[in-house]
Amino acid sequence: MPKEKEMKKDSSRFSVVSRKGSKWIVGLWLAAALLMGWLAPGASDYATSVNESGLREDSVSLKADEKIEEYFPDDKGTPALLVFNKEGEFNEGDFKVIDEISKKIEDANIEAVKGAVPFHKMPPQAKATFLAENKTTLILPVALKENLERDVINKTVEKLGKIAKTELKDSDDVKLAITGPAGIVADMIGIFAQADIVLLLGTIGLIFVLLIVIYRSPLLALVPLLGAGIVYEVVNKTIGLFGSAGMRIETQSTSIMSILLFAALTDYSLFIVARFKEELRKEEDKYIAMKRAMEGVREPILYSGGTVLAAMLVLFSAIYEPYRNFAPVFSIALVLILLGGLTLLPSLYVLFGRKAFWPAIPKVDSKAAAKPNIWTRFSRVVVNNPLKSGIFVLIPLVAIALNTLNIEYSFNLIKSFPDDIQSRQGYEVLEKNFAPGELAPTTVIVESEKELDPAKLESLREELLAMDGVEAVNPDFASKDPMQAMRLESSFSENRKAAKLELVFSGNPYDQKTFDQFNKITGQEDQLTEAAGLEDASLYFAGETAKQAEIRDVNDRDTVVVVLLITLVIILLLAMQTRSVVAPLYMMATIILSYFTALGAGYFIFNEFFGYTEISYRIPLYTFIFLVALGVDYNIMLISRIKEEARIHPIKEAIGLGLSHTGGVISSAGLILAATFAVLITQPIMELFMFGFTVAIGVLIDTFLIRTILVPAIMVKLGKYSLWPQKVKGEESSSQA
Repeated sequence: MPKEKEMKKDSSRFSVVSRKGSKWIVGLWLAAALLMGWLAPGASDYATSVNESGLREDSVSLKADEKIEEYFPDDKGTPALLVFNKEGEFNEGDFKVIDEISKKIEDANIEAVKGAVPFHKMPPQAKATFLAENKTTLILPVALKENLERDVINKTVEKLGKIAKTELKDSDDVKLAITGPAGIVADMIGIFAQADIVLLLGTIGLIFVLLIVIYRSPLLALVPLLGAGIVYEVVNKTIGLFGSAGMRIETQSTSIMSILLFAALTDYSLFIVARFKEELRKEEDKYIAMKRAMEGVREPILYSGGTVLAAMLVLFSAIYEPYRNFAPVFSIALVLILLGGLTLLPSLYVLFGRKAFWPAIPKVDSKAAAKPNIWTRFSRVVVNNPLKSGIFVLIPLVAIALNTLNIEYSFNLIKSFPDDIQSRQGYEVLEKNFAPGELAPTTVIVESEKELDPAKLESLREELLAMDGVEAVNPDFASKDPMQAMRLESSFSENRKAAKLELVFSGNPYDQKTFDQFNKITGQEDQLTEAAGLEDASLYFAGETAKQAEIRDVNDRDTVVVVLLITLVIILLLAMQTRSVVAPLYMMATIILSYFTALGAGYFIFNEFFGYTEISYRIPLYTFIFLVALGVDYNIMLISRIKEEARIHPIKEAIGLGLSHTGGVISSAGLILAATFAVLITQPIMELFMFGFTVAIGVLIDTFLIRTILVPAIMVKLGKYSLWPQKVKGEESSSQA
């Protein structure tokens, strides 16, 4: 049987791109989307924006929290700090208003409130301890019960705000802002209330506009969005089902997941359409044309999705919970995204056939397929001048990448909030009017097997005061002040075998310098207890500085481990796909170069144009995961086509042909991917803004410089060894020439 007849016979059999198979595939995906949309919950129903420590239960700082709960149960809870501020000094009238607010909060008997400072019952001397030294700012702490649902926290903060503002309505001078952990949780709920919808609609609208510009065809712009919409519904509901079964879902992960889904499926669509159009110019039968197209792009798509999936699975090796939480959400999403890219998208395109390209419908024309384009001319320049082209790109990229050495990292979540959010405003008022260390003092728990001697605790206090960076340690166990006597008594547990001290650093509790000072103290725990005569006692350190210092250590460990594992996994997958030892090495090296260049360029722009001197400590790892894993797509697409051409052409010619055939689709895909991640800059959280911006820069660098110039230039210089140990046709003729 002739080959052509056999292909026609194959196209009639059941497969993804056959006449019957394509209809069945589309029908099954639609049925799944409709059924799950009706029966299953969405991912957002179980997404949480509560920013817990993210540390393991056996972490040092969380053990200290357990000791506080064991010995000082009244100290536990979720603090809401009512911050009152005015331009002038607080007067007697202002104190009366705060008294009334304190009384109303107590009388309201709010179920979620564990306790509030009885400000209205305190003598003037005690009230003064809640007032800033410049007398312009006053704090009224309210403790909410621990382990509350985020919606309960939000409603409770709203009630507290309503009570306070009712009493402040006749006072134009005093302003209120609620901050602290409870205030932060409440604000995060408000921030993300409509953010996902805006993000999703913005992503869809942007992709549609870009596809219209690229294809100048309404159907070619709608088909990938139709496919992505169906897959999104299935993914969203599947993750929702896992959430209902107990899987933790973070709000940020769902936001980024929607971006990744539409970006990845649009990329796969571009790969499929480019090859489908090429085959339609050679073959009249659309089913045969799609079969050939999928033979060319199936492996690249499979490995592209596989590398991203592998990168997400590596996140299970992380200790830090926010990183680990990404792994299940994105792993589930990527399996379905990959399935949709290999089944739903080709089925949709083959059903529409040539009509999808209207008004520029491709016709069988062998000459049209061979016509040179702008990428043909570009590829000749790169292939004929590999050294100049490579150096032209390499030197500036390396120079920009070196700027990563200047990056400063922030561990203060609240600084990522918008300026107009009340929890940030309240924090900044405290930051401005109180000593930096008073914003989040460190609690030191002293635990002993016998009753603690106040004299020895005073010796420990003096030892701590002598440590670098310590501003104050309270209480003063040697003080005779009557006010201190009450505080001293509350510093001991009921059995007096445990005591608590409040350690205040001179610097900001979230600064890395303070972390270093804290680690120095904890590293000398034995010497401190010995010098104080408390050899049988153990010290436990709780508070924000203790947690963030530990998070920094865990983050450093996770970054090294995850980066190394992802690098090794991707190199192995590239070796399997290229069947080469050499190709994965320069492919991965160039991807890593684009990553460091993106970080360096992003930080330069944030610092010089936006005035941000620090970026979130999580951005480097998040950026690496997505930028490196997604950057592999274009490597795989380019190398796959070069391998295909190398079967019938000398390697240098194959590189030129591979670049000319894929240059357009890679640049279009990269532009859309960068634009979709850039949509994250519309998000109110600074961390998402910086992450989206950095990934967008990296994708553009990877698309227009690394993949189209540097990689081909390296391959030309390596010649037949660029795919070693694979043999390429034309080697003999090439060497003779």
